[in-house]
Amino acid sequence: MSIWSELSSYVGTLATDAVASVVETLRTVFQGDEETRRRVAFSVAIIALSAKMAKADGVVTVDEVHAFREIFEVPEEEFDNVSRLFDLAKRDIAGFDSYGAQVKGLFPGQDPSDRDVLQDVLDALFHIAKADGVIHENELLFLEEISAIFGFDAQAFDTIRMRHVSGEDVDPYIILGAQRDWDFARLRKCYLKQVKECHPDRLAARGVPEEFIVIANDRLAALNGAWETIQAMHGNSNRLKPATVS
Repeated sequence: MSIWSELSSYVGTLATDAVASVVETLRTVFQGDEETRRRVAFSVAIIALSAKMAKADGVVTVDEVHAFREIFEVPEEEFDNVSRLFDLAKRDIAGFDSYGAQVKGLFPGQDPSDRDVLQDVLDALFHIAKADGVIHENELLFLEEISAIFGFDAQAFDTIRMRHVSGEDVDPYIILGAQRDWDFARLRKCYLKQVKECHPDRLAARGVPEEFIVIANDRLAALNGAWETIQAMHGNSNRLKPATVS
């Protein structure tokens, strides 16, 4: 059964007025099937939080809808259920902080990859927010608050944010998670390690559905850009070819 069929089964169990029972529902519906639970939980997290982000921003643009569809390659026969979940979350009187805490509860840290999944969720939300060409102030504040609820400090949030923005304050070392005083060999090792984490197999291993390859592509593009800048700064003649997602 596809992830979207599983998600449709899950949405059918929700009350019509809220998604407040999301954590307990996922535990009950997919009890004994941890792989499916994680895949559905990841999908629900992005749908519900993107709905709350749209509410915080006050508008959903055509570009953002397109970006949403880029992430969610949903069969037409299943899209009504995805839309229903989005609308339920958007109308729910519960605040976004409550939703953020619920999503954190789905990935509480018991699995070593839980923190990485929460980072994947933030990357997906940034991908949607920037689709209309600019991340608006309310969207950025929303993402910063959600990041804090997820347990990321300011430095970790900056690393994620800089993968999705442009401007003078973008620091390639922060994007790479590296220090300026590292030698070139250590920087190269750091870059290759980060690239390895972008591989679709790594995402799949932590419960990210294969449909979400756009997350890996976004992250890899930012890492490659940062690495190209760092190589130029070091004037290295033995240039390493930027990586690609395979």
